[in-house]
Amino acid sequence: ETELPYLKPYRPRQLVRELARSLKRELDLASECRNAERVAANFVDQPWIVVPRVHWSHTSERVNVQDFIDGVPGHDLRRLDDEGLDRNLLASRGSQAVLKMIVEDGLFHADPHPGNVFYLPDNRIAFIDFGMVGRLSHRRREELLSLLLGLVERNAQAVADVLLDWAGDDHTVQLALLETEIEAFVDQYHGTPLAQLNLGQMLADVTALLREHHLGLPTDMALLIKAFITLEGMGRNLDPDFHMTTEALPMLKQVVRARYEPKAMATRAWHTLRRTLAVAEQLPHDVSRLLRNARRGKVQVGIELAHLKRVGDQIDRAANRLAMALVIASLVIGSSIVMTVQGGPTLFGLPVFGFLGFAGAVVCGLWLIRAIWRSSRGRDV
Repeated sequence: ETELPYLKPYRPRQLVRELARSLKRELDLASECRNAERVAANFVDQPWIVVPRVHWSHTSERVNVQDFIDGVPGHDLRRLDDEGLDRNLLASRGSQAVLKMIVEDGLFHADPHPGNVFYLPDNRIAFIDFGMVGRLSHRRREELLSLLLGLVERNAQAVADVLLDWAGDDHTVQLALLETEIEAFVDQYHGTPLAQLNLGQMLADVTALLREHHLGLPTDMALLIKAFITLEGMGRNLDPDFHMTTEALPMLKQVVRARYEPKAMATRAWHTLRRTLAVAEQLPHDVSRLLRNARRGKVQVGIELAHLKRVGDQIDRAANRLAMALVIASLVIGSSIVMTVQGGPTLFGLPVFGFLGFAGAVVCGLWLIRAIWRSSRGRDV
């Protein structure tokens, strides 16, 4: 980020830290087993989703012992047909399971490729290898829900609101232009049948649009989009007529309805009230500490002006050119005076020092003209 400032919007440090944490978790087999148990608990009421049971008496950070899964690998489509399994039903159940992990649970399998999925009798689905999982906070799930609904329903304003929130207070972003391009991107899908929308590709296109504006997705969203694209590819592999949007829309609407049920609204109101009371209780102490520090002269105020460095650089360049112009003027005036003095060494019939002064003034003048010309073309000098 220091050496290559144009990479800063992509948060490379944060990405590297997230990758390091992910690799550390993948190497911790006990952590993988804990993830598996949490996912299994979330599907206790859905017997068609299977997660291998962990045998903790034989499991450690370096040893993972779980039930053996004897099923059809996700890539063996011919065997699926031989076993008489319903590929359409498997595609639907698999997508619904991962959508539930993402939208409802906030803990999802981040690498649901065919090698990590097995199909069992009675059209059950087993997920293995929970070393790489994604986690979404409640707030992020709310944002994701708004984004997905906006994409599926082709609601440009909803999509723009979420992405502009992710852009934050980055003063280098032209928010009006970004909002216009987001609306144009979503509007191109108006009139497109729901079944023809490729949700994974739409998310990838949104990512590319942000990248054009030197914005990066939150790191937790990168894993999610990867999982979406992998999942949609698996679904189409099982069922050529599979469409993620038709699977996602009913669940998304159900989650939205659940958000506005009286019980859910009462729970959110209670949490908001608790936070408000906590802030109110802390406020007198904070005000007292602020006044005490002010009396001691310990209050510090920081002011950050956007693009201040760029303005400073421009002032420095202007000052350098002004100084050079003064030097040129001095050389011309001094050389003119020397030319009027009789005697001394000459060159081409002219006083040497006067000739050298004029030559120096010409060289400096040409340099100054070149610097101004380059600056007018948008290049730093």
